[in-house]
Formats: sequence, structure tokens, C-alpha cells
Amino acid sequence: MKTFLRILAAGGPYTWLLPRYLGATLMNVIFSTIKISTLIPVLQVLFDEDTLKETYEAPTFAWSLGYARDLFYYHFSEYLEVHGRLSALYIICGIVIATFFISNVFGFIASITMNRIRIRVITNLRQKLFGNILQLDLAQFTASRKGDIMARTTTDVQQLETSVVGVFYIFFRDPLFVIGYFVALMLISPELTWYTLAIVPLSAVLISFLTKRMRGSARKSQDVLSTITSLLDETIFGIRIVKSFSAARYAYDRFAEAIHRYGSYDYRIAMSRSLAHPTSEFLGAIFMSLVLIKGGVMVFDGELTGSTFIGFLLLFSQVLNPAKSISKAIGELPRGLAAGHRVFQLMDTEPKIKNVPRANPIRHLEKGFRFENVSFAYDEGSEVLRDVSFEINKGEMVALVGRSGGGKSTIADLLARFYDPSEGTVYLDDTNLKDLAIDDLRSLMGNVTQESILFNDSIFNNIAFGNPQAAEEEVWKAARVANALEFIEKLPEGLHTTIGDRGTKLSGGQRQRLTIARAVFKNPPFLILDEATSSLDSHSEQLVQEAIFNLIRNRTSLIIAHRLSTIQKADRILVVEKGEIVEEGTHQQLIHRGGLYHELTEIQSFD
Repeated sequence: MKTFLRILAAGGPYTWLLPRYLGATLMNVIFSTIKISTLIPVLQVLFDEDTLKETYEAPTFAWSLGYARDLFYYHFSEYLEVHGRLSALYIICGIVIATFFISNVFGFIASITMNRIRIRVITNLRQKLFGNILQLDLAQFTASRKGDIMARTTTDVQQLETSVVGVFYIFFRDPLFVIGYFVALMLISPELTWYTLAIVPLSAVLISFLTKRMRGSARKSQDVLSTITSLLDETIFGIRIVKSFSAARYAYDRFAEAIHRYGSYDYRIAMSRSLAHPTSEFLGAIFMSLVLIKGGVMVFDGELTGSTFIGFLLLFSQVLNPAKSISKAIGELPRGLAAGHRVFQLMDTEPKIKNVPRANPIRHLEKGFRFENVSFAYDEGSEVLRDVSFEINKGEMVALVGRSGGGKSTIADLLARFYDPSEGTVYLDDTNLKDLAIDDLRSLMGNVTQESILFNDSIFNNIAFGNPQAAEEEVWKAARVANALEFIEKLPEGLHTTIGDRGTKLSGGQRQRLTIARAVFKNPPFLILDEATSSLDSHSEQLVQEAIFNLIRNRTSLIIAHRLSTIQKADRILVVEKGEIVEEGTHQQLIHRGGLYHELTEIQSFD
């Protein structure tokens, strides 16, 4: 029930459409009931004229549906007596056509209103879900498979969309139809109607049993579907590695195993769903037969006329349609609820890194950064940093060097507050980073990473990322500083050339220079360069290195270096080993000490 309510609440400001939908549905139910009920007078005109004339007299006024029915039959019998059977038949057929037309008009209004609500609900859900994904911190992305997040945002929401329609049918439309038809049946024959009501609950019990069977399989199938999405994303992204290592069979087997598991759960759901329809059909046949027997006895005993009984059967047959629709919607609901659970689970995930109440705004870098006895562990019991203390003063170029896995990138992530220290404090201008507004803090930073992260968009939009109204002149200027003009001007559409998924239409050096141009365009006072040249050839490295020197000029910067030749001009070099700073000084000072830094430079010189 909680998931139902959340689905409806997702309509947000568009819930004002709900009364319109309910009103149109109610009118559709009323006129649908009338259009079937008016067939009874047609049958009576054709077969029971004498009974109609003898039975109906002027009714006594009362606030009831029975009075309205009797009043109609009274005036109709008068009209029949005066104008004859053929004229009465014309009138009744005209009423039937009119009620069918009005019923379908209201049905159309209800349908388009329901679809508008459905679209709004799903649109709001997708927006809120994506907005919450953007708020999650890096640790939560690391803990979850990217494919699982993608599956929840796409296939789960799509499944939920199907269920929204079912929810509206179950809770609003079909119950009204069932109630409306049973009210009409009660007016025709209370005894026969109570008889039918006594045998209907058996169907509800069987449907409930089938639904419970489907619920567990539905949730498991949605989980496996997210695994399939993850495997597909990983395989396509790493297709070069898959082919290089002749691992196509391994990738195929992993995918096939997940597909077979999904098929197994899906088959169980299909079995239950397929069983629901013939079961309801069979029960319907049983119910209809029992009603025929009971009604036939009443006709034989003179308690009902033949035309009235036929009209009763026509109305009762209409009850079966919304009942089957409810049964079908209930059959679809477990998978929708499982998808909804996964969607809302992701939507309810709170970011661990968030602003404190009344976070301090910050617009300028005045002094610099300071690490004070900082320790950090991604997982409990496995520290990446231990008791790290150092400063990055304004205007300084500070470099971090050391073996892989020593904690260099973690230090950069702590500065940008992608993570918070397990112990100790990181300061900006003597203020704890936790007390600063996160967006303000990151607005002071530019980041160039080893992996050139670009988007399947134009060069212009990649450089001016987040600022689509940027002036083209400023974008050209940033490209010039980053040594990117040399290849941009040769492209067929220049700045407006689309670079493909992750920039695959460009070389590694060209992609890296675009990320530098993006940092130049942002023009931040503080820069983080995380091994920005480690994966490039010598020519590309030279071009990127020149771009980096253009970028860091007159700025505070932290450079994580793999190739030590790139940081010899740093104001200070910190050597990080196993989560600790073991050496600190300039290039010349560290060389003369003959420690780890000297050892690393010797290894690279030998290479």
C-alpha cells in the first residue's frame, strides 16, 4: 500500500486531474449501466408487451434509483399504449444510441485524463530519481554497480509505468464499474443479485493466491535484470579488452547465465499470470451457469419475466469484464511493485557527503588548504591514509609522488570533499571543509584527471561544460591556452564537431587537451591535476605539458605525478608511501637526500 500511495503522490501538482478522472469515470459507469439497462425495455417491447402494460403504474415519489426506474417504465408504458410497439421501439433505440455515445465520450475523457496523470507521474519520478542520483557521493557510486543504477532508472521505471495504469484501473475505474453494474442488478432482482454476490469471493481468493506466488519471483527478476544491464554496459565499454584477451566466450557465458536466471523467474511469473486468465474464464463460466440455473428456476416460477432475466444476464456479463481487468492488473502488479521498491530505494538513498545546516559560503581562496592529522579508510579496517599533515599555500604548486596505491588520489578526493576524513580535519582558509557549502568549495576548483572524461557532444559544449550560454570567443581562448587549436581548426565543423561517446573520435592527447581547456574555461583559483600525462606518447605529452604549464601559471595547484620530469619545478614535492608522507622538499633537496624520491627518479631514468 505504501508503494501505491507513493506512486500516486508522484503526480505532485498534477493531482488536480484526479477529480476530473474520477468524475468522468463515474459518468462513464452511470451511462454504461444505463445503456445496458435500456435493452430490457427493447426486449419487453418485442416479447413482453402485455406484461409491460400490466405491471407498471404511476410510482410514489421517493429519493431512490428504484423510483427513477419505475417512473421511466410508467411513462414508457403510456407511450407504448398510445403510439404502438414500433414507435416505442424507435424511441428506445434512440435512447440506447444516445447513452452509448455519452458513455463513450466520458470514457474517452477518463482515458486521456488517466494517461496525462500517468505521464506526469512517470516524468516526475524520472526527474526526482535522476536528481537524487546527481546528489549521491562517490562512495555510493563505488558501492553500487553502474548498471544497477541504470536499470533502476530505465527498465524499473518503465515497468512502474505499466503498473501505474493497473493501479488506476484497480483502485478507481473497474471497482466503480463493478459497483455500478451490481446496483443495476439489484434493481432488477435483489434475490438473484445476492446469489451472485455469494459466489464471487471464491474468485478473489484464488487471484490472491496467484498474486502472492508472483511477488517473490517478480522482485528477484528485477534484481537479475539490473545485473544484465550491468554486464551489458561493462562488456560494451570494455569490448577492446574482451577482444584483446579472447574472452568473448567468458563474457558470453556470464551474460547467458544471467539471462537464464532472468528467464527462470520470468517463466514462473508468466506461469502464474497465464494461470490467472483461464482460471478467471473458468470461474466465469461456472458463475454464469449457476446464475442461469437460479434465474431459470425464477422464470419457471414466475418470479422473473424472460426479457428481464435476459437483461439481467447482459448486465451480469458486463460485470465479468472489469472483474477480469482487475484480475489482469493484479497479475501485473507484483512486478510493478518490485520495480517500484527498487526505484524508491534509490530515490530514498541519502548522500553521506552533504551540507551542514547554515553552511558557510565561500567565494575566494585567501590562504590555502591544510591537512591536519588526517586518516582515511574506504572500508573499515583498511586505512588508505594515516595521520597525514601538510599545507598547500596560496600560489604554490605542490606535487604528490609515490608508488601506485599509496593514497595520492585519495588526498585529491578529500580536498574536493568527495569523501570526508575518517579522522583529522581538512581546512580551507582555516575553516573545516565540512562547514563550507559544497558547491561553493568545488566552484573554486578545476580538475584534470588521468582519464579524459568527455561527453558525446560538441567540442564547444565539452569545453563550456555546464555553461551552454558561453561566448564562443571565450571557448576559443580556452582552447588556445590548452594547445587545442592545432587539431580543432582541422575538424570539419570546428568547435561544433561532435566527438562521439567518451570522445572516441579524438586521440588520447587531443582528449586530454580538451579536459585542460575545460579547466581553463572554468578559470578556478585552485587546480588538481591527477596524472594528466601518464598515458600519453612523448609528442602528446609535450603538447599537454605545455598546456598544463599555461593552465597552472599564477594559480594554486596540486599535481599528482607519475612521470617525475613533469613536476621538477614544483614549489614543494610530497612523497607518499603506504598512506604516509615520508619525504617533503624541492626536487633538488629530495635528490640530495637519496631517499625514496631519488630511487623513483633513478628507476624512471633507467626506463
